Amino acid sequence: MKINQLLSGVDIATTNEEQEFLENHHGGVRLTALDDRGQWLAQNLVRKGLFTISKDSNTLRRATKDETSNK
Repeated sequence: MKINQLLSGVDIATTNEEQEFLENHHGGVRLTALDDRGQWLAQNLVRKGLFTISKDSNTLRRATKDETSNK
């Protein structure tokens, strides 16, 4: 890793489908409201640290910078 990557932050690669999901779901979304494909995309974005699942395990929301920096 180069020093300029550390200073500017590391880009997280997303597919076109994941990018569309990000654009369509700015705020929180209930996991039960998503179809199977949407839930699969949501789980991928959680693994990448772009979304978090709330404590009630039912709501998906965008991760804040503080949450992503701790990982």
